Amino acid sequence: MSQKDDPRRRLLDGFLDQLAHQRRLSPGTRRNYRRAVELLLTLNEAVALEKIDPQHIRRAVSQLHARGMSGRTIAYLLSGWRGFFRWLVKYQGFPHNPCVGLRASKSPKALPKALSPDLMARLLEGPASGPAQLRDKAMFELFYSSGLRLAELVSLDVADGESMPGQAEVTVTGKGAKTRIVPVGGKACTAVAAWLAERAGLAGPGETALFVGARGRRISPSSVRYALSQRARRSGLAQHVHPHMLRHSFASHLLQSSGDLRAVQEMLGHSSISTTQVYTHLDFQHLAKAYDAAHPRAKRKAPIPAKKP
Repeated sequence: MSQKDDPRRRLLDGFLDQLAHQRRLSPGTRRNYRRAVELLLTLNEAVALEKIDPQHIRRAVSQLHARGMSGRTIAYLLSGWRGFFRWLVKYQGFPHNPCVGLRASKSPKALPKALSPDLMARLLEGPASGPAQLRDKAMFELFYSSGLRLAELVSLDVADGESMPGQAEVTVTGKGAKTRIVPVGGKACTAVAAWLAERAGLAGPGETALFVGARGRRISPSSVRYALSQRARRSGLAQHVHPHMLRHSFASHLLQSSGDLRAVQEMLGHSSISTTQVYTHLDFQHLAKAYDAAHPRAKRKAPIPAKKP
């Protein structure tokens, strides 16, 4: 049976349509749901959807563990499977959700990677000439100034950029189609204004996007990632730098300076403060290093040898 004629995949299309029109989830999130469910269907190719039970789900999880997949990734897949079957039970008359009560084994939680303030300055303060470099500088200043997500940045329009210098803020649409107002620092406002003065050299006729790519249309997330990695390389940064690292750096540095976890939560657009609390661990690491370097009792000192009689 072809995928087009597979009734399981038609149900998947109906589920994704509900995510788009009722829950208003982003295209990226819907793609992740599709990949998760398609993986489950592949692992249970000979099983009808209504026949999948907890044992099938456990077997699929075991197979993914055997492939070396992390517990965190499997937990993400399980969440997608659980949501799909919840929809099938509610709207398609399926008898049960086989994912209820199943959990993936936990993997050690890795802290988000952030650049130091010095490395951020090296990345952002490099020279920029020509429309493409001015665009890149404006994008990366905005990432760090306002803690934007990649999807939030590429969705900005020219009108958003034109309002920044006067208002020192911008309204963005984040996960779940939730909007929030975030501040924009002076350096970011200056960089955006410099880009707007040159934007006509890249933008296609009638294009409303603030940031455009080589073809004159709204810049793609992959183009932003590539431009950032290239700028980091030219700036002499040894590690791989990705857009979310600039968001992590924004949160970490702001928390180190202010200590205001609630304010950082609001600016990041986190629905739960527990998501923001991971940055307190980064902050503690910074404080612990400062303590070790400065406190007279922090380090063990070599004992003074006793004088010989």
